[in-house]
Amino acid sequence: MLEDRILYVDAEAIVIDKPAGLPVDTPRAGGDSVGARAGELKLGFQREPAIMHRLDRDTSGCLLLARNPKARAKFQQAFESGTVEKTYLAVVAGVPDAAAGMIDLPLAKVSTAEEGWRMVHDENGKRAQTRWKLLGHRDGQSLVEFHPLTGRTHQIRVHAARGLGAAIVGDPVYGGAEGPMLLHSWRILVPRSGKPPIDVTAPVPDRFGLWLDLLDEG
Repeated sequence: MLEDRILYVDAEAIVIDKPAGLPVDTPRAGGDSVGARAGELKLGFQREPAIMHRLDRDTSGCLLLARNPKARAKFQQAFESGTVEKTYLAVVAGVPDAAAGMIDLPLAKVSTAEEGWRMVHDENGKRAQTRWKLLGHRDGQSLVEFHPLTGRTHQIRVHAARGLGAAIVGDPVYGGAEGPMLLHSWRILVPRSGKPPIDVTAPVPDRFGLWLDLLDEG
């Protein structure tokens, strides 16, 4: 039940810890999704909460929903103005040359009959920027903290593969597909006028394995 995965709730907002493998929107072919199960999150309200942003099917972690139209408009404005702060954790296949940096690679969507669609670096595409910080490395892999400054589809996944030259472990599209994809929406911070900000951190899932020890040490 999604109600069991609630990390934060008040009269305006709900933040859930979305599990990996559950899409946010119902796939065209049908099936389970957060959207299809939003009724589980009414919590006594008459209307279902509205999903405010997207996470990929195989990305876990913080997902914000608005509980009423006024809150939805407020949160939408915060996303559009760039004041919502999101932090992701990922394990990448490689070790970056620096300890931190900024990836600035415009992105565009391409589609072929053979491979379907994907996002690619395109100088004529939409602006996409991601700050990153190396948290640790072992055995040729690295734990990286990502802060997207824009909200493009697959932004972190493409920026890791093309900007860092180190694709996210388990990424079936932009890297090797072995094992689960190690990308997690770790924290979301939403400022609110006249109210304390929504500031929520989602526990790092067990699929991160030994990397959990490094986070505990930090």
